[in-house]
Amino acid sequence: MGSPSGPPFDPDDPDRERRERDTEPIPRIDPDDGPGYGPGPGYGAGPSLSDDAAFGDGPGFAGEGQSGRAWIRDPEGGYQPPQISEDELSGLRVDASGMAPRRVLPLEDEPSSLVARYLFPTERYRGEWKRHWIHLSTPIIIGVAATFVLGYLSGFLAGRNVGALTTVAVLLWFAVMGWVAWRVADWWYDRFILTNKRVMVVNGIITRRVAMMPLVRVTDMKYEQTPAGRALNYGTFVLESAGQEQALREVKNLPNPNELYLRVVEEMYEPQAVEARLGKEADEAKADDGA
Repeated sequence: MGSPSGPPFDPDDPDRERRERDTEPIPRIDPDDGPGYGPGPGYGAGPSLSDDAAFGDGPGFAGEGQSGRAWIRDPEGGYQPPQISEDELSGLRVDASGMAPRRVLPLEDEPSSLVARYLFPTERYRGEWKRHWIHLSTPIIIGVAATFVLGYLSGFLAGRNVGALTTVAVLLWFAVMGWVAWRVADWWYDRFILTNKRVMVVNGIITRRVAMMPLVRVTDMKYEQTPAGRALNYGTFVLESAGQEQALREVKNLPNPNELYLRVVEEMYEPQAVEARLGKEADEAKADDGA
């Protein structure tokens, strides 16, 4: 057998200690111990960390079965959902619109005598609306202007002792005010009606006009709002039926058009939901009356 590799052992060799130190194997360090806490040269013998050292029970990490180092919830403990009261949930519920809680405006349970005569027995009444007061803006402006102009003219003519012209000015003012009163009465009798089967418009004082469109025939419906309409909350409804001209195609100056649009669309596509909501409201009303 050959001699071992390397130079022979010399006790007086000045580089012997350095070579022994350089060739000494490095001990394995447990990564969980961390620097400065493991055995071996250069590390010293220090206290080693246990699993729970420096991770005592604290807010958010206390409880049996938790490791202070990993902060893992005990799977056997189960998840406990937070307790949320009904009052906290009341303002968070949203409806089919997806935007925000929609407050459905209350409606009359029964149609007015003006509308009831145009409904047949199996028809479910959903509501009636008068046109927005902006519909009367032109008659009101004319009436106010006529009052100031004719009032000034009557005083001017009375000072000049022209009795006949003064009488004409007064009669003209009465005629203008009569026309304004007629337009207000016509506005009062003008109604937009929604049922579970159709939409209707009824108007006219002496000559009554009744226009209607079945909901199943409505192929397109939209509403338009001008800047003034958005500010005052009114709009114009446009209904299409199979691309044909209809008597009930454009209805101007309807109040609260977004609410009305949602009601018509809901009646067209979700009639069961409407029945369920109205039935629930009726039950709640009966319960309140009984209480």
